[in-house]
Amino acid sequence: MNFDQNKEPEGPLLFARVLDGKGAGRAIDWQAARGWAPERPGEVIWLHLCRNCEGVTDYLEGLGIPEPTVELLVSDRTRPRAFREGNALVVTLRGINFNPGAEPEDMVSMQMWCDGTRLITLRKQPLQTPREVLAMIDGRDHGPTDCGALITELTEAMINRMSHAIIDMNEHIDLLEERDIEDDDTDEVLGQISVIRRNCLGLKRHMGPQHEALETISRQAPAWFEDHDRREISESIDRLRRYLDDLDISKESAVVLQDEIRARSVAGSERATYMLTIVAGIFLPLGFLTGLLGVNVGGMPGMNSADAFWIVTGLCGAIVAVQLLLFWKWRWF
Repeated sequence: MNFDQNKEPEGPLLFARVLDGKGAGRAIDWQAARGWAPERPGEVIWLHLCRNCEGVTDYLEGLGIPEPTVELLVSDRTRPRAFREGNALVVTLRGINFNPGAEPEDMVSMQMWCDGTRLITLRKQPLQTPREVLAMIDGRDHGPTDCGALITELTEAMINRMSHAIIDMNEHIDLLEERDIEDDDTDEVLGQISVIRRNCLGLKRHMGPQHEALETISRQAPAWFEDHDRREISESIDRLRRYLDDLDISKESAVVLQDEIRARSVAGSERATYMLTIVAGIFLPLGFLTGLLGVNVGGMPGMNSADAFWIVTGLCGAIVAVQLLLFWKWRWF
C-alpha cells in the first residue's frame, strides 16, 4: 500500500490521486497534477498540498480561484467554516492534533476547495485523516468514487478521530471517580481534572463551529454533491452533535468530581481544626491554673506541703473530667 510517506514531497504536493470512479486511483506527480485534465467522464483528481510551501498560491490562482478565497485557503485563520462559490465548495475543518507532544485541544486545520472535478486539500501541520482515506484508495477495494464521496470520507474520518479523544477523556474521568483518593494525591488528581476540563472546553470551542460548517455543506453544496453525499454529511452532523453532548457531560462530570474532592479536602481541614480547638479548649483552664500556681511570689499556698503536688494534679484531673462531661452534653464531639 503506497502512502508516498517515504518519498520527498515534490514542491507543495504531499500526494495526488486520480480516481477511476470504482474506488481506486492512480498516483501522479506534481508536474502532471498541475496540467491534469479529465481523460474520460467521471474522472476526478485529489491533490493534498502543504499550504505554507512555495507555489501553492500561484497554482490556486492559476485555477481561476478568486484571490480572497486563495488567501483563505493558505492563511492561518482556520476557524471552521464552509461556503459555496459558484460551482465550487470551500471548506475549513479542524481535527485533533495527534502529533507527538500535542494536547487534545491543540487542533490542526485542513482547508478544502472542490469544483466537482478537482478536490484540493491543504494543511500546514501533519494530519492523519487524509492518509486514512488515501489508504482506502490505494487498497483498491472500497475507496471514494467521486469528489462528493471524498469530502464525506474525509469529514467522517476527522470526526471519528475526535470520538477517540472524547472516549479517552470519559474513561479517564471514570477511573478518577472509582479511585480511592488519598490526601497526598489530591493535588495530582485536581491537576488531571483541570487538564480534562481545558480539553473539553478547547474541543467544544472548535467543534461547535465545525457543526455549523457541516450544516452549510449539507444545505448549500453544488449539484455535483449528490443526495447520498448529503445523507452521509447529515449522519456526520448527528454524530458530531452527540459528541458535543458527550463533551458537555464530560465537563459537568469533571466539575462535580473536582468539587467533591475539594469539599472532601476542606472537610478534612475543618475536622482537624475542630479537633485542635477541642484540645486547646481542654488545656486552656489547665494552663491558666498551672501558670497561676507557678508565679514565683511569696504567700503561695502548699509550698511547704508534701501533698500539694497531688492535690493540684487531682484538681486538674477533675477539671478535665468536668470539661469532657460538658463537651459531651453540648455534643461538641
